[in-house]
Amino acid sequence: MLMPKRVKRRKQFRGTMSGKASRGNVITYGEYGIIATEPAWIKSNQIEAARVAMTRYIKRGGRVWIKIFPDKPVTTKPAETRMGSGKGTLEYWVAVVKPGRVMFEIAGVSEEIAREALRLATHKLPCKCKIVSKAELEAEVGADQEGGVVNGN
Repeated sequence: MLMPKRVKRRKQFRGTMSGKASRGNVITYGEYGIIATEPAWIKSNQIEAARVAMTRYIKRGGRVWIKIFPDKPVTTKPAETRMGSGKGTLEYWVAVVKPGRVMFEIAGVSEEIAREALRLATHKLPCKCKIVSKAELEAEVGADQEGGVVNGN
């Protein structure tokens, strides 16, 4: 499972998942990718399950990139415990994913194989996802920038 080697503080606040992803929202390494369409916490074992599903389907051909890392600790208290007595123990690690975030990328295989491998991986993830190609994503980003603020001319 993925987890940080060491962290500055053992326990974190829960935080918020509002807004869209401002970073990691373009395909940089591969040709096809999975994009989150809703916010979620993705556990380290879910990331691993998606990775295994993809690499098994492509029969270890091509290349897979994981663009998210579980660096947030989540704590839970035991069942039937009274209120108080501090925060619970660390149970698992999650990656905070906002809408628009590219989670996995794949390259080196045909389009049909890539799309099917990514489809199998999306079934392992707890949020709604979209499979996109690099060209589709660049076209979307270009359209968004044209409709937005015009540069200072």
